[in-house]
Amino acid sequence: MTTSQLHIALLAFPFGSHAAPLLTLVQKITPFLPSNTIFSFFNTSNSNSSIFSKTPNQENIKIYNIWDGVKQGNDTPIGREAIELFIHSTPTNFEKTMKEAEEETGVKFSCIISDAFLWFSSEFANKMNIPWIAFWTAGSCSLSIHLYTDLIRSNDETLLKIPGFSSTLKMSDMPPEVIAESLKGPMPSMLYNMAINLHKANAVVLNSFEELDPIINKDLKSKLQKVLNIGPLVILSSNNVFLDANSDESGCIQWLDNQKERSVVYLSFGTVTTLPPNEIIAIAEALEDKKMPFIWSLRDNGVKILPKGFLERTNEYGKIISWAPQLEILAHRSVGVFVTHCGWNSILEGISYGVPMICRPFFGDQKLNSRMVESVWEIGLQIEGGNFTKSGTISALSTFFNEEKGKVLRKNVEGLKEKALEAVKLDNGSSIENFKVLVELVKCHKPT
Repeated sequence: MTTSQLHIALLAFPFGSHAAPLLTLVQKITPFLPSNTIFSFFNTSNSNSSIFSKTPNQENIKIYNIWDGVKQGNDTPIGREAIELFIHSTPTNFEKTMKEAEEETGVKFSCIISDAFLWFSSEFANKMNIPWIAFWTAGSCSLSIHLYTDLIRSNDETLLKIPGFSSTLKMSDMPPEVIAESLKGPMPSMLYNMAINLHKANAVVLNSFEELDPIINKDLKSKLQKVLNIGPLVILSSNNVFLDANSDESGCIQWLDNQKERSVVYLSFGTVTTLPPNEIIAIAEALEDKKMPFIWSLRDNGVKILPKGFLERTNEYGKIISWAPQLEILAHRSVGVFVTHCGWNSILEGISYGVPMICRPFFGDQKLNSRMVESVWEIGLQIEGGNFTKSGTISALSTFFNEEKGKVLRKNVEGLKEKALEAVKLDNGSSIENFKVLVELVKCHKPT
């Protein structure tokens, strides 16, 4: 079995928006590595089907389906049950398939890049005597919170002592796994093990930029071997800012071209989140009351909940679509505010294109991201009371289109956009320099 060729194991966490950014990372690294480098991508069949159906065939990426924990003949689980079955099947599902990949390719692994959740990658790397690079797909703020799990659980007051956070931070803003009654459940246990093992990673890579959270990043660097912010990945290469005219099937961009600058409300809550019916109705009533131009990414089951006649009454100034080309919409001059669930990718995309946000978080790190948007970065608002009501939605929209505070929030996000662009400048951007370190770490190691 050869050891001279680079063979990189990629271990994905197959839920939410985790696996796709790992694939994006591979695509960014590939041009800087020897042309015969092999990438073996380990992920569940469902997740692989989803992410690879949207990307051109990658000849250097070998796709391996690992067991998802579902026994043959059983119904396919969803949500929490699916996640827990998968976690129970780790790490043996990865270990078994990784051995098969080495045998099939005839090349030993030279490096492991895994989702940071998959903390047992440190044990694999240690046995193979190769580097482990952990990819944290969210922000440095949520990573920091996980590293402070023990401190947070010991005393409510300690929230004020975590570097880089606002004094408004509350226990209710914490990711639920951090404050779970017990850390022995599958997901809390996985994240807690990650927190206590992450210092073993040769590098922790983040899809963010250092200038967004300088104090938090300084603190992370004191705890981990290497902290490499290499984002925003969305603007690391300029070719994804522009839309292929043939891909705008919904006509969003043409519609936006006919709107006034910074006049449009863009609403999207990701691919996983489903708004409760009362909140869909509240948003619809607020938009109709304000008669603001809007694009709303809403699936068919949500459209059925809209007030009777809403589509007809708002047809002249509103557009509802089942799927939105989000990057192109956010990059458009006509978009004035982004109403979001505060998933990390959406937050970073809003910052990257200088669009202030109205936040309605649901789960995971979304509440923490929302708190950072409002209280630390001051680039948006959390919706009053945590849920959409007609009056709360009207109030939030009015802030951005009719009040001085909205101008301040917009100025702040435009300032962060400039910092994000500086971070990915080819000559001396902080993310570019970190990216070079990452490439060298992957490229220079040969298995022994």
